Amino acid sequence: MPDATAVTAAVLDDLRAEGDELDLLVAGLSAHEWAVPTPAEGWTVAHQIAHLNWTDEVALTAATEPGAFAAEVEKALAAPGTFVGEAAEEAVTALPPEALLVEWREGRTRLQAALRAAPAGVKLPWYGPPMSVASMATARLMETWAHGQDVADALGVTRKPTARLRHVARIGVRARDYAYFVRGLRPPAEQFRVELLAEDGGSTVYGPEDAAQRITGPLLDFCLLVTRRAHRDDLAVEAVGPDAGQWLDIAQAFAGPAGSGRRPEADR
Repeated sequence: MPDATAVTAAVLDDLRAEGDELDLLVAGLSAHEWAVPTPAEGWTVAHQIAHLNWTDEVALTAATEPGAFAAEVEKALAAPGTFVGEAAEEAVTALPPEALLVEWREGRTRLQAALRAAPAGVKLPWYGPPMSVASMATARLMETWAHGQDVADALGVTRKPTARLRHVARIGVRARDYAYFVRGLRPPAEQFRVELLAEDGGSTVYGPEDAAQRITGPLLDFCLLVTRRAHRDDLAVEAVGPDAGQWLDIAQAFAGPAGSGRRPEADR
């Protein structure tokens, strides 16, 4: 079994690489390009980076000031259906692009340092169950990749898939039952087999080999599906079995409401 410390360090390395890749995409943008609308309604490129900055700061608070983070959770519980970080995000979004970029870079650096310094085996508080450092880093990577996809789509850029997508897929699979719970549905009792093929020919597999219900398709397409960055109709992800088919309609790798998701390309 791999050493837990080495696994955590590897995930943190991947988180840093994911942030650096998105940084390269936005670093040379003009002020006009920072204001380009993204597929997320009402969000510009600047909004996407400001949101990542805010969530990085909240994760940092969870790692270094659990009492202060608990107060943030209380705010969220006291105002269900609202986004407690909206004012903070808007303030950062209003910064000049170069200042916003500095804020985001410095926040990523602080979060990396805090997560690497966290004691082995520690559980960090979060809006759901407490998470290990590796799980927190994986969640931050997933969100960075997903919002980076919004930015890339807004700019008309096609990103090359990387091996880091396996982290996104893993969260999507592990969050299967959550996708049902958040919609008031009962999850299926049986496990699914998920078989995903990366562009380099490697495979990522989850679930029992003899499972009756199965999901197959490209790793990238599955990640776009579970982050709700593309509609199922536009992806080559296939389901065998009615429950597996239903899951593809509701799958999400992130906490909170699913939102409306993306419309099929044929309807745009």
